[in-house]
Amino acid sequence: MSSQKISFYSEGTRLSGDLFLPPDLQPGEQRAGIVLCHGYTGVRDLYLPDNARELNAAGYVVLTFDYKGWGDSDGSKSRLAPYGRVTDSQAALTFLGAQAMVDDQRLGLYGTSYGGATVTWTAAIDPRVKCVVSVVGIGHGRRWMRSVRRPDEFADLLERANADRVNQVMTGKSEFVERNSILLPDRQSAALAAAARAKNPAAVSEIPLEYINETLEFHPEWVVDKIAPRPILFITTDNDRLVPQDESQALYAKAGEPKKLVVLKNWGHYEVYAGEAFRQVMVPTLAWYRDHLPARA
Repeated sequence: MSSQKISFYSEGTRLSGDLFLPPDLQPGEQRAGIVLCHGYTGVRDLYLPDNARELNAAGYVVLTFDYKGWGDSDGSKSRLAPYGRVTDSQAALTFLGAQAMVDDQRLGLYGTSYGGATVTWTAAIDPRVKCVVSVVGIGHGRRWMRSVRRPDEFADLLERANADRVNQVMTGKSEFVERNSILLPDRQSAALAAAARAKNPAAVSEIPLEYINETLEFHPEWVVDKIAPRPILFITTDNDRLVPQDESQALYAKAGEPKKLVVLKNWGHYEVYAGEAFRQVMVPTLAWYRDHLPARA
């Protein structure tokens, strides 16, 4: 798999990325391009290179990148900033479409976990996106954060977030806390995520509390209907205990045609990134792009 380090700018901030080229790309040829968007506390070289490899083999030019403040990108460190991520993904689309080997009229998005929320919002507002795949994504931030907590835990979370909101205004800073105290991963997710993150020096273990309110206020299902008549595929799994399948189902219900919902069986959230579960994600993903965004014109 051939890749090259690249950088581009979003709102004046330098972002780092990798451009992956298909092995059979010929000089002067143009292909469809796909931007990959990682999840909550992910970075571009965690999981996404595997997606890039599969998409390259299918003939696509692929771009991965780190959002502002994540990985090698500049910016306020480890801030979630959902609308900022949308802006960053739009800058990534612009960069990818400007490459000589990419047809800027055939651009697609792929997002996983919170990236599934990001690509949904981006596609809704940016007509350059011609095809979308959202995997184990989030449709309604407040519903999701409430769904994985007991009532008293959610009340405590809101109090903590509101206090930090005042602190941010008064001091210009948000308190950093241990990642898992906010994300509350289930047992399976905690083990798998820890193993993957231990091998990646760019992975973060602390996030700012401002993450809470920004998540509580970001609901892609409010705009998912604006994507049609461009196609969107949702992939989820019936045993995801970190981002329940209800999130993808709600997005699917509000989306217009053409759309498709694939529900995998017996896999957890982080299992979809490797092995047989990853294969089951990529089979419908590649078929969706092949049908709606062919690599070659």
